[in-house]
Amino acid sequence: MHDPHGPHDPYVRVRGAREHNLQGVDVDIPRDVLAVFTGVSGSGKSSLAFGTIYAEAQRRYFESVAPYARRLIHQVGAPKVGEITGLPPAVSLQQRRAAPTSRSSVGTVTNLSNSLRMLFSRAGTYPPGAERLDSDAFSPNTAAGACPECHGLGQVHRTTEELLVPDPSLSIREGAIAAWPGAWQGKNLRDVLDALGYEREWILFTDEQPVVTVHPVRDADRIQRPYQGTYMSARRYVMKTFSDSKSPTLRAKAERFLTSTPCPSCGGSRLRPEALAVTFGGRTIAELAALPLVELAAALHATSETARILTDDLTSRIAPVLELGLGYLSLDRSTPTLSAGELQRLRLATQLRSGLFGVVYVLDEPSAGLHPADTEALLVVLERLKAAGNSVFVVEHHLDVVRGADWLVDVGPQAGEHGGRVLHSGPVAGLAAVEESATARYLFDDSPAPAREVREPSGWLKTGPVTRHNLRGVTAGFPLGVFTAVTGVSGSGKSTLIGEITQDTAGVGRLVSVDQKPIGRTPRSNLATYTGLFDVVRKVFAATDGARARGFGVGRFSFNVAGGRCETCQGEGFVSVELLFLPSTYAPCPDCGGARYNPETLEVTYRGRSIAQVLDLTVESAAAFFADTPAVARSLGTLLDVGLGYLRLGQPATELSGGEAQRIKLASELQRGRRGHTLYLLDEPTTGLHPADVDVLMRQLHGLVDAGHTVIVVEHDMSVVAGADWVVDLGPGGGDAGGRIVAAGPPADVARSAESRTAPYLARALAGNG
Repeated sequence: MHDPHGPHDPYVRVRGAREHNLQGVDVDIPRDVLAVFTGVSGSGKSSLAFGTIYAEAQRRYFESVAPYARRLIHQVGAPKVGEITGLPPAVSLQQRRAAPTSRSSVGTVTNLSNSLRMLFSRAGTYPPGAERLDSDAFSPNTAAGACPECHGLGQVHRTTEELLVPDPSLSIREGAIAAWPGAWQGKNLRDVLDALGYEREWILFTDEQPVVTVHPVRDADRIQRPYQGTYMSARRYVMKTFSDSKSPTLRAKAERFLTSTPCPSCGGSRLRPEALAVTFGGRTIAELAALPLVELAAALHATSETARILTDDLTSRIAPVLELGLGYLSLDRSTPTLSAGELQRLRLATQLRSGLFGVVYVLDEPSAGLHPADTEALLVVLERLKAAGNSVFVVEHHLDVVRGADWLVDVGPQAGEHGGRVLHSGPVAGLAAVEESATARYLFDDSPAPAREVREPSGWLKTGPVTRHNLRGVTAGFPLGVFTAVTGVSGSGKSTLIGEITQDTAGVGRLVSVDQKPIGRTPRSNLATYTGLFDVVRKVFAATDGARARGFGVGRFSFNVAGGRCETCQGEGFVSVELLFLPSTYAPCPDCGGARYNPETLEVTYRGRSIAQVLDLTVESAAAFFADTPAVARSLGTLLDVGLGYLRLGQPATELSGGEAQRIKLASELQRGRRGHTLYLLDEPTTGLHPADVDVLMRQLHGLVDAGHTVIVVEHDMSVVAGADWVVDLGPGGGDAGGRIVAAGPPADVARSAESRTAPYLARALAGNG
């Protein structure tokens, strides 16, 4: 028996974990294994892995750093747990993305750009007589390397007469120059122009700013005073607003009058001419950075000993990225265009090269957005992290990853207050005996997919020929009135293809596109505000006797305006804590404790609950609480229908996964009355869903089809694809190796395709071995 407090205890031992819905959990997890945390969405598995184990490792790190950081531990909040022993340092790789900028790219995230710049600096072919450049001179993000015209962005913003004057039939007095501001400022510019009188080109594009005496034309009862007015051309006003304005609304308005074009000086390469004059293997650094990584690795042929050391280092760094199925990405691909899953796997590839050992890696659904063929490669990579002497703790729903675990921690049995217990902690096979586990029902079920009559299409939707990204003249047909799954390995062109379906495509009718973008970027945006539910709840509170007696209207119960909210946190419930050298984090407000409202507002109750307590209810609890308020009950019913009963009404948008955000958008759409045919487009709607929750969501989507609508999903979950009426499979590979339709037809037909990389996995799902 090991001493749990001894130096050689091989287990991470958690005692009394009460974070979120965890019910005083005690669990022991061995180190140096691949441990997978499973359970239905909202069961508490992330609260255990991230909210407790990783959060405690982070807290200990802060304690070891400096007194400055230790002061912040109190603000950030330690996890609610009795004690954790045997916990090594931890590295977290989460799906949550920071706010990446256009300067962030695949090359900067993986540090591969640094290696490529070093190669050009030390081993590049320079023009005769040219000085050797430092590696910084090959970076568009440094003053030494950035193209002076576009400042290293590769794009310049221009405007045209057509953008500035959308309706040439109007006079200037009638508002022909749409780009000019409204109200007094716009009138001032028109008055100044009256006094100047110039031809069209000068009016729109001059950089001159003449000052003239203006005699304004005003109403008869107002004093006519001349004043000194400064003229600003339409272009200058737009460019100045876009570059200097702090108002997002004004910037967005200005952007409508701008067009983005490749920089004429660097051709979009973002670099100075001196850097672009240096080549390696006959190519510039911009040309190599634009190649898919799989081609870049093949193009790195050493010409000298120095070059060989650098190319070997670069190819060895590219190898894990290729292994994780991301060979179709290029180094110059901008980070905001990547999915959260792609970003996490790039960070994972970088960790493989870091050489760390003795740490706990805590990963958040690394299989998200992965084709089954790529999931096999992911398991190999996780095994390699473990073999290097690390513990790998993974929150995961993908059954193939669960089967590959050494140790399984199943949390449940259900979501929210019906979960929060550890049902099983041990080898995978042991879960079979746990009757109340939802995971066990799917993990050990090998019955064939239920036979389902394939629906007949009511018509066809044609797209193409599409030539964009890696699609080359692709034409596709999508059946109407049925459920279609679009499949293919990562980077095969799925999202590009369905992106061609627009409201104007013949046969669409009404188009509803439901993506995984956040429903908001701050804690101020939440589930209740996004769905419109909160408007009704505020009216309910304003109608109470307590509110009437105090003279409180509907606005009093909003945390977005002064009056009823807590002014310390301005109604956010959180204050931002800035950490040196670390991302800023949110901590509960010291005055309201996260309630968002001031004490006077919280005195008003409805059925014994304050507005803050109502926001703290889960969707499931709120459905019972508001059962006799039809407008609230309808909204909550649709959220329950898409499997989100475990979320709290006031859950901040910053705490929601991409999959949860997508299902909230779907629920908001479902609660609207549907008139006529609607085409629903969903991009990987099952991301982050336990198989039990996938079943709930699929019932809703198939219900839409049964009601006469069309559903098209991009999907990697073979159980969903097996239940579709029609499958469009792209590939066969990613990037340049993909971009064409390999197979199309009912699932059983696609499963027999010899060329499709999806076929063998789909065949397994149809046979019940998925």
